[in-house]
Amino acid sequence: MKRLLAAVLCSLALSGLSWAAIDTYEFASEAERQRFRTLTFELRCPKCQNQNIADSDAPIAMDLRREIYRMMGEGQSDKQIVDYLVARYGDFVLYNPPVEARTLLLWYGPWALLGGGLLVLLIIVVRKRKVESAPQKALLSAEEQQRLSHLLDKKDS
Repeated sequence: MKRLLAAVLCSLALSGLSWAAIDTYEFASEAERQRFRTLTFELRCPKCQNQNIADSDAPIAMDLRREIYRMMGEGQSDKQIVDYLVARYGDFVLYNPPVEARTLLLWYGPWALLGGGLLVLLIIVVRKRKVESAPQKALLSAEEQQRLSHLLDKKDS
């Protein structure tokens, strides 16, 4: 009796997992299914930071999958679907946003930071080598160097 009760309780506890939302869409052909899959993998979920619409469990991702399916059923092209989502959610839904004036920092900012960092590193290395090769000359101006040699000459005499 205890085993039966344990089995019933276990099955009731695990039945909650079967309530998970699974999208099931019927497609006319395998090409349509592949087109849907490609679109959902290429578009980012607006709620999730770095997850595509296909893999996201967020309610908005489910709505977007449903919307894409509806628009495909209406015969809209991939470009029309993507343009609609970009108009609604901005370039954030694209994994590869277009290179425009407002996205230049996004595309070229990391390269500029890398170049600036390399330039600073180069300056530091050059200055350090300069100091190591002639420390008194690197730290003193011409007037100070002349005064120092005058004082050293006095000390030697």
